[in-house]
Amino acid sequence: MNTLKNVKVGATVKVVKLHGEGPVRRRIMDMGITKGVTIYVRKVAPLGDPIEVTVRGYELSLRRADAEMVEVE
Repeated sequence: MNTLKNVKVGATVKVVKLHGEGPVRRRIMDMGITKGVTIYVRKVAPLGDPIEVTVRGYELSLRRADAEMVEVE
């Protein structure tokens, strides 16, 4: 399974599935990360947390734990 956490800087990926339960999954969906959306990975902090991405035309920072719940292709 390839997750958003493993994507290299500069890559563009498509969301296949969201993992996680309840409020955590809802929060990720509220940020605009839903099945089928395209995500561009802009930056990764030196220690790997957070990851800065562009989703639906705006910039978003995600914790590694949240990025791990987003399955991509």
